[in-house]
Amino acid sequence: MLLAFDIGNTNIKVAVFESDKLLQQWRISSDRSRTGDEYFALINVLFKDYNLDIKRFNNAVISSVVPQLIGAFEIVTKRLLNKEPLIINPDIYHKLPVSIPPTAVYEIGTDLLCDAVQVWETYKQACIVVDFGTALSFVAVGDKANILGITIAPGIGTAFKSLFSNTAQLQSVPLEIPTTSLGINTTMCIQSGMMFGYKGLVEGIINQMKKDMQKQENINPQNIITIATGGFNNVLTPITTIFDKFDKMLTLNGLNTVTKYALK
Repeated sequence: MLLAFDIGNTNIKVAVFESDKLLQQWRISSDRSRTGDEYFALINVLFKDYNLDIKRFNNAVISSVVPQLIGAFEIVTKRLLNKEPLIINPDIYHKLPVSIPPTAVYEIGTDLLCDAVQVWETYKQACIVVDFGTALSFVAVGDKANILGITIAPGIGTAFKSLFSNTAQLQSVPLEIPTTSLGINTTMCIQSGMMFGYKGLVEGIINQMKKDMQKQENINPQNIITIATGGFNNVLTPITTIFDKFDKMLTLNGLNTVTKYALK
C-alpha cells in the first residue's frame, strides 16, 4: 500500500492507495506552525480509528506546495512507517510520461504536475486541467505529452475571503450562484459579481489557452479536453458547459501515478 500526502496551502490531503484503488482519504488543515510530532499524533489517531495496518505500507510519497511542511511530513512518515518518503521534486521528473518546459522545472507546483501526469495517463490527448483550489490554476497539456504552460489566478474561495476581509460594510455570503445577475440586495450583488465573474474568467482563459495551443502546436481546439478538479471543481456547474469532465480525485490519483513511475 502507498501512503500519500498532498500538502496544499489550505488543506493537506492524506490518502491510502492499494495499487490503483484509493482506499481512504482525509483532509486536515495546513498549519505551518505545527511540528512533525503534532502532525504525527493527529494522523496516527486517524490510522487507529480506521484500523489501518501500518505493516502493509510499502511506500510513502509527499507532494507539497508548502516547502516549510516537507520536513514535518518526513518526520511523520519515518515515525509511522519507519521509511523514508519519496518527495516529488525535479530529481524524478525525467522518469515521468510528460515533459516540462526547462524554465518551469524548478517552478511548477507538484500538485499541477500530478494533474498533468494523470490526465495524460488517462486520456492520451491534449487537455486543459482547471484546478479549483486556493489558487485557480489552468494547466495545458499538449498532444505530445508535453506541458505547454500554466495560468494562475486567485481561487474563488480566496477571492471571497479577500473581499470580505478588506471591506468594512460587506458581510460574508454563501458561495452560491444567484438566480439572476441583477442583484437587488447585498447578498445577490456579491454572489452575482463573484460567480458570474468567475464564470467569465474561467471560460475566457480556457478559450484563450485553446487558441494559443492551436497557434503554438497546431492542436485542433475541438480535440482539447477540459477537466475540472480541486475542492471547488463543481461550483460553476449550473452556469457553464465549458468542462467535459469533472474529477475531484485527479491530483491524488496523479500522485499515485507519479509514484509508480518514480519507483520504476
